[in-house]
Amino acid sequence: MPANIEIKARVPDMTALRESAAALSNAPVEVIPQVDTFYHVPHGRLKLRELAPDRAQLVYYDRPDQGGPKRSNYHIYPTCDPQSLHTALELALGVRGVVRKTRTLYLVGQTRVHLDEVDGLGDFMELEVVLRPGQSDADGRAVAEDLMQKLGIQPEDLIEGAYMDLLERSRA
Repeated sequence: MPANIEIKARVPDMTALRESAAALSNAPVEVIPQVDTFYHVPHGRLKLRELAPDRAQLVYYDRPDQGGPKRSNYHIYPTCDPQSLHTALELALGVRGVVRKTRTLYLVGQTRVHLDEVDGLGDFMELEVVLRPGQSDADGRAVAEDLMQKLGIQPEDLIEGAYMDLLERSRA
């Protein structure tokens, strides 16, 4: 199963972070509206990420809920019929909730830098260091920590869990 090392952090100054990410990026920036529907599952997380009416990804991932760099194992299944897949998943598992966001993607080496504007939550940043074959978690954590420093991400900005978790807590 593919894996990455990731972190998630609140962003106090999105403009400054955009400038820093753009300066480090080695590819054109991409802006991606996303709607993530989370389903009830016994372990890990399962979401249908809608990218367009005819394009989505079913994403299963499992990672610990901790603030620092952590390993995430994942599997992605692309689909060109998101609505039918959603209907089957909703009937079988039930919907946990929906996260709507606009994601700005920068590529920095082997790392996907996501700057996310999340409806109802605010501004966030995710780093996903995509582990290469034979690369250790420690190697990935070192890449993440180096990039956090270059982007000015402070340890107190790091958060645990997924946006879905934050939305649930905000409604409680």
